Amino acid sequence: MTSDFDDRSMRERMLAGDLYIADDPELAEHNLRAMDLMDAYNATSARDPRERRRLLTELLGAIGEGTEIRPPLRVDYGSHIRIGARSFANFGLVALDVAPIVIGDDVQIGSYVQLMTPTHPIDPELRRAKWEAAEPITIGDNVWLGSGAIVLGGVTIGENTVVGAGAVVTRDLPANVVAVGNPARVIRTIEPGTP
Repeated sequence: MTSDFDDRSMRERMLAGDLYIADDPELAEHNLRAMDLMDAYNATSARDPRERRRLLTELLGAIGEGTEIRPPLRVDYGSHIRIGARSFANFGLVALDVAPIVIGDDVQIGSYVQLMTPTHPIDPELRRAKWEAAEPITIGDNVWLGSGAIVLGGVTIGENTVVGAGAVVTRDLPANVVAVGNPARVIRTIEPGTP
């Protein structure tokens, strides 16, 4: 339940992972800023990598050297996303960053992957009143997310793990495994030197 004595802003509540109202004016302005940058980024030419990089640097919380994201890209705020070096996201990444999304180095993200931090209350009255919350997502180094995979809030994926195309990751995955299905389940361990 929400507290009548909580004097934090909706943004402060959101960043703490607590219930908040998304159509708060401060949050709406942050979202509009992201939309402007996202629209500009999605309209850039592949022949203008400097402009693409400039826009991503302004939009995202951090982006490592050599990382590429192919448009279109969709985010809520952008500023809560941190991506390491040499990572690659193919067309159509949706990264709803109400809570932090941390992506490691050398991560491969297939087309139309969704990283979904927002959650909504089970209680119908809270939902009707437009309260929501979010949980962070952490993706370790050298992870491969197959096309169409969905990663839900609160999930951590360990390094070197492979998530199959179309999988829905609802809970943490350890390092060095292959996981597939809905919900995603581990089907094998990755041994060093496995092709």
